[in-house]
Amino acid sequence: MENIGHSELWNECLEYIQERIPTQTFSTWFEPIKSLSLTEKELFLQVPNKFFYDWVVSHYENIIQQSLENAYGDGLRIKYTILMDDDQSLPSAEKHPQTIARQTQDDPQNIIVDNSSKIIEKGTKINKNYIFETFVEGKSNQFAKAAAMAVARDPGRTSFNPLVLYGGTGLGKTHLLQAIGNEVIKNQSLKSVLYLSSDTFTLDFISAIQKNKSTDFSKYYRDVDMLLIDDIQFFQGKESTQEQFFHIFNSLYQHHKQIVLTTDKNPMELKGLQERLISRFKSGLTVDIQPPDLETRIAILQRKAEREELEIPFEVIELLATKIRSNIRELEGALIRLLAYSSLLRVDINVQLTKKVLNEIVGDSHAESNISYSIENIQDVITTKYNINLDTLLGKSRKQEIAEARMAAMYLARKYTSLSLKNIGLYFGGRDHSTVVHACKWVEDKLDSSEEFQKRFERIRKEFDTTLF
Repeated sequence: MENIGHSELWNECLEYIQERIPTQTFSTWFEPIKSLSLTEKELFLQVPNKFFYDWVVSHYENIIQQSLENAYGDGLRIKYTILMDDDQSLPSAEKHPQTIARQTQDDPQNIIVDNSSKIIEKGTKINKNYIFETFVEGKSNQFAKAAAMAVARDPGRTSFNPLVLYGGTGLGKTHLLQAIGNEVIKNQSLKSVLYLSSDTFTLDFISAIQKNKSTDFSKYYRDVDMLLIDDIQFFQGKESTQEQFFHIFNSLYQHHKQIVLTTDKNPMELKGLQERLISRFKSGLTVDIQPPDLETRIAILQRKAEREELEIPFEVIELLATKIRSNIRELEGALIRLLAYSSLLRVDINVQLTKKVLNEIVGDSHAESNISYSIENIQDVITTKYNINLDTLLGKSRKQEIAEARMAAMYLARKYTSLSLKNIGLYFGGRDHSTVVHACKWVEDKLDSSEEFQKRFERIRKEFDTTLF
């Protein structure tokens, strides 16, 4: 493309991006980026700070690459310049020591070879920051971390094969999965480690069929020493993919190769998966990861601040940890947004600014269709509303008001958390999953048949939102 200026090119990129992401996301992470210059090989962009750069690159690099290819074609590199002071930002890596170059395209083979260790990664690149040392341990994930470390120390030779990690979005499954791979690579304990998402596996399989290379596909996967697959729930309904994976799984298992999988639910609850696959998953160890408690959430934010060498008041960290309970990704996202606001508005991080950011997050991510609360929050609100203590809620009393409170809490837990029926029952005094099913049906019937209950339940919902935010 000839005779195009850097501003015009970046504006075309922004138009492409704006059509594909939420308005608030675009406003927060793309409007502050400025184009500085364009050469035959490089487009220079300026970002406010290192935090901003890390977030944009780790979350939006793919869509930026797509927008650039759409506007310009292949072969252009992007260089990011971090703004230091008004007179320090220069559009050249040679002139500015804080400039960070990023290649807009991956190696076309998408293969990394470490010649010293003979370790080969193919597929999705393992994030080198996802290691056990950076994983914050708490009661909710302690067992999962211990199992992952055991597998990493002695892959293929423990009874934890396969190891299946499951839990809601943003709770650390992918971190642990990649930490296993990083640990094995560091120790050079295996020749080949393969990490990829279930979608990548499916696309690879489809490509093999199209090119009449199904045999090569199968041989490649059977030859790896460790197979790490993220989000196997996306195998649901894909019969041919499941068939191929079943045979690869059997081959690896029989040759004592380590298999580690993640999913958003207990494999037993995944519909559209073959029974024989589920049976294979059950032959090893299945571990769930729950949302972190308050102390763990505080520790996660403190670790994040220390890692980035930031001084954040404890009351700010405590406020974020108290209000954001659903998952770690959202928790860290709130911190990143707070840092972005502080940088862009040139104001100190304090409780007032934190409340402003939290209010915006409420508007963005807790709309009716996308609410995600923790079980402890649900129990707190219900016990307050019905004026009972937690022991009474979890106990065996069948008094009408207490039974209603218990069933309402179970219904909300099923609707607004990622917990399985079995786990919800465990949180409510060790009750069976059938009790949770009955509670959900009772609430639904009452909402349809009783106007008085509808009004009472709506008041609970309003207090729910007010208490959380």
